[in-house]
Amino acid sequence: MARMTLDRLLQSQGFGSRKTCRALIEAGAVKIGGEIVEDWRIEIEVEGLAFEVDGQPWTYRQHVYLALNKPAGVECSRRPTHHRGVLALLPDNFTLRNVQPVGRLDHDTTGLLLLSDDGAFIHALTHPKRHVPKTYLATTAEPVADTLIERLQSGVQLADEPAPLKAIARRRDERQVEIVLKQGKYHQVKRMLAAAGNHCVALHRTAIGGLTLGSLGLAEGEWCYLDAERLKELHAHD
Repeated sequence: MARMTLDRLLQSQGFGSRKTCRALIEAGAVKIGGEIVEDWRIEIEVEGLAFEVDGQPWTYRQHVYLALNKPAGVECSRRPTHHRGVLALLPDNFTLRNVQPVGRLDHDTTGLLLLSDDGAFIHALTHPKRHVPKTYLATTAEPVADTLIERLQSGVQLADEPAPLKAIARRRDERQVEIVLKQGKYHQVKRMLAAAGNHCVALHRTAIGGLTLGSLGLAEGEWCYLDAERLKELHAHD
């Protein structure tokens, strides 16, 4: 099993530089098995290790995979410009270990957002060839007509696209339509609705692949870790 010194372990989990981590350890802020450990030089088996820092419990994770119920008015950027950044909703450790959004939601779009520090995972979910479906619930300015559903399903032409784009579309309410996309074009849902003759006034992402926001039980602004079983749900559509 992998082993590392305690200062390197804390650094890998986003507690700061090695100097900062050594200071935490020497100050008695770190507990393992309920006992304070003040020697940063000791080597520890890291797999599944449970520990505490300043009384807060943590478990060692080589990579983190997170789901967040994103509220409106939040930018999916590590360097936000006009609104609060999404990483402000998470513990500081995740920023320090380079966690980033898996794809983006517009600042006014709400719902399921994934974040990770695993570059291969991010690439696999965002690469255009993977075609991981994403499900949205759009609220429209005008009632959802049969012709709107037909246009979305047969394909609408966007100004900068070489061919019409199609979506799976279902009416959910008089002014709500569920839209499933396998592409990830800029403002795609909003632009497709406009091209099909309506206008999007609110947009909420409910699922990525087979992973649904409802099954996670997250209130707006809340986040959780995704375990191996939850990660499998992302590919349940395959």
